[in-house]
Amino acid sequence: MPDHHDRFLRKRDGEEARVTYTELFFDLIYAFAVTQLSHRLMHDLSALGVLQTLVLWFAVWLGWQYTCWVTNWFDPERPQVRLLVFSVMVVGMVMAACLPLAFGTRGLIFALSYVTIQVGRSLAVLVFLGGDHPLTANFRRITAWLAISGVWWIAGGLADGWPRLACWGVAVLCEYVSPMFGFALPLLGRSHSSDWRSAEGGHLAERCQALVILALGESVVVTGGTLSDIASWHVPAVIAFLVCFVGSVAMWWVYFDWGSRAGSHAIAQSREPGLMGAYFHYVHVILIAGIIGSAAADDLVILHPDARVGMQTALLLIGGPALYVVGNGLYKRAIHGWLPLSHWVGLGISVLIAPLAFHTDLLTTSVLTTLMMIVVAAWESVSRRHGQRTRNLSVE
Repeated sequence: MPDHHDRFLRKRDGEEARVTYTELFFDLIYAFAVTQLSHRLMHDLSALGVLQTLVLWFAVWLGWQYTCWVTNWFDPERPQVRLLVFSVMVVGMVMAACLPLAFGTRGLIFALSYVTIQVGRSLAVLVFLGGDHPLTANFRRITAWLAISGVWWIAGGLADGWPRLACWGVAVLCEYVSPMFGFALPLLGRSHSSDWRSAEGGHLAERCQALVILALGESVVVTGGTLSDIASWHVPAVIAFLVCFVGSVAMWWVYFDWGSRAGSHAIAQSREPGLMGAYFHYVHVILIAGIIGSAAADDLVILHPDARVGMQTALLLIGGPALYVVGNGLYKRAIHGWLPLSHWVGLGISVLIAPLAFHTDLLTTSVLTTLMMIVVAAWESVSRRHGQRTRNLSVE
């Protein structure tokens, strides 16, 4: 006879768990957070500003990732689970609103909001599970690690300057690294791969893909908004807008033309779908960081197309797309076992663009990085289709 606590869990009937509208609605706050981070990055390109934005991005990602795992196990169509997701949403909106001043006057509010999301959600899960469910021990360890990191988040919120950055860096490491060794703790033990086998891998892949499309979509919206805010449109700004839009299309093509379908298939066929889903999450934090950097670069290009390229803007203009290619390469390496040649070529082109950028302007550099992304997208698309035709002919 099934445990009454199982009523909160998704049914495992052999069918792939679908992504619900509740989950897609939840993702909207993270689209807002991506916009906040790209604007923050655009306005502070110092080494310290980039490092601060990176720490905040990890926080945003970890809040999404841990909630994603909860909705992988628990059914968002259940009223109690849905209310939990909505509660995380409202606190998440406060957290996202604090992002521009998280290293300023709103640091403590940001920290308290984040800890409320992470620890509060995990405590609610333990209530759903009860004391003797097979998943309970795993979530106790997760909750304990989130409580440990929460101390560092709040300590950072009470501090200022470099001490805040250091405390929050430790907090990020606690949450990002602890799953790698099974949330091991004295007395509580550690989780093993068998604890993750009940995870629905295809669902995890689709959740990552949904956030990528939202991040890309938000970058397109921001690009259009930047053009709209220019009082008097001039030819370089319009050309910059078109170049940035084509770049976004190429980024979409690199990820969604083949990688997304192959990812869903690979994770569904994996012997350890939960573990592969965890690896997908680790990779996507890099991939979406590239989207955030590229979106910030697009804003700068549209606003100042003829400005000379300096070290900071070069890192953003070239580093954002390159980071996106690296993230995609690692994602496809998890699927196929190797990093596609097209991605190596793209990274090589990025290296060649770097010295040229300092002798030109933002728009020209953006054109070059967009061409790099088009080469990667076209190369992979053509090679995959050629390979598919060859396999079909061999079968015939």
